[in-house]
Amino acid sequence: MNAMKHSSFQQSRRQFLRNSALATVGLSLSARAAGPKLSSGDKLNLGIIGAGGRGWDNLQGVGTENIVALCDVDDERYKAAIEKYPKAKRYKDFREMLDKEKSLHAVTVSTPDHVHAIAAITAMRHGKHVYCEKPLAHSIYEARQMAKVAREAGVVTQMGQQGHAFEGSRRAVEVIRSGVIGEVKELHVWTDRPAGWWPQGDPRPSETPPVPSTLDWDLWLGPAPYRPYHPIYVPFKWRGRWDFGTGAIGDMGVHNLDTAFWGLELGLPDSAELKDSAKKTEDCPPLWSIMELNYPSRGNRPPVKLTFYDGKKTAADGPVRR
Repeated sequence: MNAMKHSSFQQSRRQFLRNSALATVGLSLSARAAGPKLSSGDKLNLGIIGAGGRGWDNLQGVGTENIVALCDVDDERYKAAIEKYPKAKRYKDFREMLDKEKSLHAVTVSTPDHVHAIAAITAMRHGKHVYCEKPLAHSIYEARQMAKVAREAGVVTQMGQQGHAFEGSRRAVEVIRSGVIGEVKELHVWTDRPAGWWPQGDPRPSETPPVPSTLDWDLWLGPAPYRPYHPIYVPFKWRGRWDFGTGAIGDMGVHNLDTAFWGLELGLPDSAELKDSAKKTEDCPPLWSIMELNYPSRGNRPPVKLTFYDGKKTAADGPVRR
């Protein structure tokens, strides 16, 4: 990449951050619940931010509503959505979509993790209701900002945590709260990811292959620091890079820890410690890790020790039994 083009990317990134919802403290909010008023039986006007990959799955859940606009940075990834909803307006930049599509009632956000907060907050500041795929955000700060703006804007929001709606999850919570298994004092939760799902524990690649013609790489990077395109990041494999994803605990911990948090009402831990792990790099989480979190007593309930294992390890000397 020549110096001039690199400079333009850097300027674009600074402009993105300067104009983003996270960086513009004190902006006046748009009118609440923007878009035309709904009557009983009316359909919602929806904008889809991230219409390929997981976004395509989420689109099936709302496909009976009016799909007004589709937004994706990679034309190849959302071909199926384009074919199914040929009348929907097409955008690469969600900011342009939100500025132009005044009729939208709500949006779905199914982008990589690092774009969740900015896309959702921008939509909320436009007065749109938001469904955002898990993990809700890329950092604790972003999650708190999302909650703050949702309250201020008076919009309806939901995080996509599909397992939370499963019958088995509800039954497990009922069993825990009934006391039939006694007081829970220790939990062990695990996932086989990332092994076999995406690379992790690796250094940043040094090669700079050309960007596919269908992909707007600068928009894909969004608020992340600039780096050259590489196919090791997209699609989906970005989860194992700190700038874009949240590793195995953000991908599957959201699901696998949910029943315990829900049933035991754990809240915030008193301590969190990395007990053991494979090597990590500046760019990636380790290929496997073991974490211990200790939660305080809640009313008459005792403290809880929770151990989370990822990457097929339950102890330093052996793999997870599958």
